[in-house]
Amino acid sequence: MAGMSRRTPRRTSRPAAAAAPGPKARPRSAAAPGPAPAVRPDGPCPCGLPAAYGECCGRFHTGAATAPTAERLMRSRYSAFVVRDAAYLLATWAPATRPRDVDFDPDMRWTGLEILDTRDGTPFHTTGTVAFTARYTHRGEPGELRERSRFEQAGGRWLYVDGTFG
Repeated sequence: MAGMSRRTPRRTSRPAAAAAPGPKARPRSAAAPGPAPAVRPDGPCPCGLPAAYGECCGRFHTGAATAPTAERLMRSRYSAFVVRDAAYLLATWAPATRPRDVDFDPDMRWTGLEILDTRDGTPFHTTGTVAFTARYTHRGEPGELRERSRFEQAGGRWLYVDGTFG
């Protein structure tokens, strides 16, 4: 989910080139991102699962646990975009495709995640794919981003490799 950083979003399901939770993020600009939306440990998890953030994706973000499947990593990376946790995003990105840093768009607010399809990506696989739709608002205008993300398991941890839009 790389393209969830600074990009000019569109209102259709086709995002701007190289702009989602998978492809490369742009280098940081001089402007600091606006404040991240407040997500409390006891509040709902942004990933959409019926658990509190602290028990769901928050435990992955703090390093208390690692995502057991490609889908859980996808969900935790989406939540990391919501809370603007660049360190987690970079740590869960495959070294071969990892950008130097993540540039969050201060005008972007992620509003929902829908998992469309998951292939492989269990603890018994070494690779997996997750297709999803991530909804957002950009300067008050709604939009969505569709991506099929590729993941690989290395050293017992799932990593985001890249993704294709559409």
